Amino acid sequence: MFHKEGFKIIFVAGLILVVTIFLADHYIQNIWIQKGVMITVLILFILILQFFRNPKRNTQINDNYIIAPADGKVVVIEEVVESEYFKDKRRLISIFMSPLNVHVTRYPIGGKIKFNKYHPGKYLVAWHPKASLENERTTIVVDNTSIGEILYRQIAGAVARRIVNYARVGQTVVQGTDAGFIKFGSRIDIFVPLDMKIEVSLDQITKGGETIIAKV
Repeated sequence: MFHKEGFKIIFVAGLILVVTIFLADHYIQNIWIQKGVMITVLILFILILQFFRNPKRNTQINDNYIIAPADGKVVVIEEVVESEYFKDKRRLISIFMSPLNVHVTRYPIGGKIKFNKYHPGKYLVAWHPKASLENERTTIVVDNTSIGEILYRQIAGAVARRIVNYARVGQTVVQGTDAGFIKFGSRIDIFVPLDMKIEVSLDQITKGGETIIAKV
């Protein structure tokens, strides 16, 4: 199953694959070069397919839990001052997604969208300390009846050049459902209240829609 954000790219890549193999078969005489070209375009096509995969996830909806919004690795767990919306201290959990990870963004908690803002910016490597404030990014706040307001941020990386965000202010969203997509390497920041218990550790691998990262 593939994400809808990849349909156009997959179609174009498929056409390029077919045309390239046809041209290589008819116009490249050297068998080694011919096969090399064919194998190269096939590998690139497979990489595109795996990048846009959208596997089903078994989300156990619970208003007392915050779940991982994406697949990846936990690279930051620290107390910080969130300066854009809360303007107070929160616990920051950052998940880094490599180009090999599933890049679907899922809502970490259910509730009503209270804030949604896009910021153009730089393309520092996603794990850079300043990426959260200087890179292209979107900030979304979900108001949950049990936990309160939770902020998560989609951050473009050095390779990622497009953030897709489905959240809209006033919209009611369901935990674990599709919230957007970040193309080709990125990071997700989640800011949670200080009194929540953190359920993940540094370098832990998360599974979007399933891994519990914090709970009341």
